[in-house]
Amino acid sequence: MARRKTAGLAGFTGDIDGARSAAIDPEPSVREAALRSLDRLGALSETDLDQALVDPHPRVRVAAIELAAPRHLPPLAPLLDDDDSRVVEMACWGCGEREADLQPPIARLSTLAKDHEDPLVREAAVAALGAIGAPEGLPAVLNATTDKPAIRRRAVLALAAFDGPEVDAAWERARSDRDRQVRDAVEELLGPADTDD
Repeated sequence: MARRKTAGLAGFTGDIDGARSAAIDPEPSVREAALRSLDRLGALSETDLDQALVDPHPRVRVAAIELAAPRHLPPLAPLLDDDDSRVVEMACWGCGEREADLQPPIARLSTLAKDHEDPLVREAAVAALGAIGAPEGLPAVLNATTDKPAIRRRAVLALAAFDGPEVDAAWERARSDRDRQVRDAVEELLGPADTDD
């Protein structure tokens, strides 16, 4: 706890050397705090992130993805195949945040949105596909409109990035979804249904 506190304080006291030293501490929470301090100090390098993205502890990998998401590098797609679902969920989010990514991993995100056993991963993948808005991601988003309620709601929101009769039909089905939050999501986007004859 004391080392973690010291690593965290380094980001507020300008202690770059202390933060960098803490980044190789044996305790994961200290390494995570060191990463955040280096970022706060503007001293977090691509090399630092490369190392953190392959850290043995998922907590550090999750933090590294969060800090890497606003950048162009390092690539986040390899983390979509991580063994820990928390890391995969964050990697999906990170891929969706990278607006300038010239080759977003649409195929892998689509597979995760359809097949991953963790519903939080499926939901994050659907959100990422909506954020990216590539037409190749539409089939997976449409498929997600039949998943669990939280994923159906996320899919309805993600459909806003797409056009076409399939999208319109999915929205109409969602208007009568058995889950109120899904129905509310459609109204949020499109307004109330037109009941005029």
